[in-house]
Amino acid sequence: MLKFFPNKIALITLISACTIILISMGLRQTFGLFFKAFEEGIGCTRTEFGLAIGIQMLFWGMFAPLFGIIADKFGGNKAVFLGFIIFGLGIYMLYSGPNTGIFFQISLGVLVGIALGATAIGVPVSEVGKHFPNETRTIATGLVTAAASVGYFLSPLFTQYSLGEVGWVQTLKYFMFFIGFGLIASLFLLPAKTIIQSSKADRDQTFISAIKEAFSHKGYVLLVLGFFVCGFQITLVGTHIPGYMQERGMGGWSATIILALIGFFNIFGTLGMGYLGTKYKKKNLLSILYFLRGLSICIFIFSPPSMLNSIIFGITFGLLWLSTVPPTNGIVAQIFGTKYLSTLFGIVFLCHQFGAFAGAFLGGYFFDNYGSYDYAWYMAIALSVFATLVHYPINESRIERVDNTI
Repeated sequence: MLKFFPNKIALITLISACTIILISMGLRQTFGLFFKAFEEGIGCTRTEFGLAIGIQMLFWGMFAPLFGIIADKFGGNKAVFLGFIIFGLGIYMLYSGPNTGIFFQISLGVLVGIALGATAIGVPVSEVGKHFPNETRTIATGLVTAAASVGYFLSPLFTQYSLGEVGWVQTLKYFMFFIGFGLIASLFLLPAKTIIQSSKADRDQTFISAIKEAFSHKGYVLLVLGFFVCGFQITLVGTHIPGYMQERGMGGWSATIILALIGFFNIFGTLGMGYLGTKYKKKNLLSILYFLRGLSICIFIFSPPSMLNSIIFGITFGLLWLSTVPPTNGIVAQIFGTKYLSTLFGIVFLCHQFGAFAGAFLGGYFFDNYGSYDYAWYMAIALSVFATLVHYPINESRIERVDNTI
């Protein structure tokens, strides 16, 4: 225990980040379960719903690097606290109104999306990464990502039950209590005592030079492109799996079971990937992971609909769900160091959210225009092939910077 945690601040930060991401990612995972309630309650179409989730993903991505800059310069606790304030405003507006038409897009899309840029994945994972050396970083970030899995498992179960018992308005009011806990937890996302670097040149690197260096590195560009695929796939599943299961004649609980199983088995997937990242090349692990994602989707959509098939998909895709995060964040830190980790990973995550926008919007668009989600699934499979190939050429070697002051 003492060997794994460099100091008490690292332990406190890890617990805080786990709490933050459990709440934020857990709530975000449930929005797909509201599609029917929003259709009946405020009259939105699936295209409008998909667009709102797509906007949410896009703003999440655009603001992830901005909140990363805030975290790198002023502290992750300040960035996340502000994010939860905005999160609460978005949820409040969604149930209290105005919440139709453009206001639906603003509340569920813009405000919640901006909030996720601070509270989900990017900042909490990167802030934890700053506290741990390369030898244990993927394990630490895997623990944080696994906390999101706990939220993924519990939140759909709670939400489906609450929707049935008290309706969507009261369910969203319950969400406000969770956001309050997130605000408290954010106060303990403490900065690292020292920046884990190897030279004075690393410590003295400027923000602008870090950005230029990253985009001149072929491996970073490939990592950015590869993360687009992750965003497309998980958002397609998270947003449209309830509608897809309904289309295939399955009951509402089949989608809930899939989402819950994804959350539960993602715990093992992220922890396992965090451990494997300390033993094997992270780029190879990512190539294998994306190949298996494509295989899992193929089996799911080309097999007859059944509860057994739903369970198998929930388990297999759950093992692969957020397992991309520890090795992706680990590669960024391993190549460039941790001084600007929140910012550089935030930029990688921006491309993830471009993919998420495409997955959310195109799923609804294809259904409304062709009466089926099949074309979206075919795209997800093709993108798996792309991601399998694009990660392999990445050079994970650390950049050695020269101290020009000597």
